[in-house]
Amino acid sequence: MRFKKLKNSLIIFIIFIVAGCASAPVKTQQDPVFYPEPPAPPRIQYLRSYTSDQDLGAKKSAFETFITGEKEKVKSLDKPYGVAIHDGKIYVCDTNATVMVFDLKKKSLDPLQGAQGLGKLVQPVNISIDKDGNKYVADPLRGQVVIYDKNDVYVKALGIPGQWKPVDAAVYEDRLYVADMQNRVIMVFDKENGDIILKMGQAKDETFGRLLIAPTNIAFDKEGYLYVADAGRFQVVKLDRDGRIKSIIGEIGDRPGNFSRPRGVAVDREGRLYAVDAAFDNVQIFSKEGRLLFFF
Repeated sequence: MRFKKLKNSLIIFIIFIVAGCASAPVKTQQDPVFYPEPPAPPRIQYLRSYTSDQDLGAKKSAFETFITGEKEKVKSLDKPYGVAIHDGKIYVCDTNATVMVFDLKKKSLDPLQGAQGLGKLVQPVNISIDKDGNKYVADPLRGQVVIYDKNDVYVKALGIPGQWKPVDAAVYEDRLYVADMQNRVIMVFDKENGDIILKMGQAKDETFGRLLIAPTNIAFDKEGYLYVADAGRFQVVKLDRDGRIKSIIGEIGDRPGNFSRPRGVAVDREGRLYAVDAAFDNVQIFSKEGRLLFFF
């Protein structure tokens, strides 16, 4: 009788194991997605998107949930904006929360470790990372650029709240460049001691008028030229490191090559400029000379 009960228990346990294994999701190979669609020649390939920790493949099986009795808690982004990548991690500014970190190696999604206590963020909008792994987060509601080291530990914060509105930051060599929308300038700091070295964009140009009106996003190319998305000019402005205009890209309008609400900018190794427009919901790609190449 005792043997029969033990035998029945084993059968039930094996059924649970089989059920748990059977409920595991089966991965299917998806066809690659290209843009534009055929018959036009492909120019851009979609790879994947990340919204929650489940997109990293770290989902528990039904059997694990049954054994532990714990329902899986899904961690996800709420209102993402600025993003940066370093050492197998994707850092995303969630403007309603903090900086969230997708660790592609550990397959995890967690808040930035140092964003608590003195390093607590209020409304992070953009983040940049230097070659040493230090992070620079622009937080306009806190009114500071908050700096974390290569281990994501809080280091210090730059700026006096209320006196400016930092919306983006970028490092080039020993200087930190910050887009200040309130004062309509690019603030240039000494990266080590935090001293203000220069304010770019205040002067007026005979050809272009006031240099900057509403700088929102910035990025450097490999030659050290600074690209500024200016929502007030409806253009991207290319500056040298002393703040002199080298060229202007785009103009207000609704045709290819025009801008309505220019936002994020990035420059690749070949000098091509990628500019996001929040009104058109697209990305426009320009050559090094400022000629429109493609948009998607």
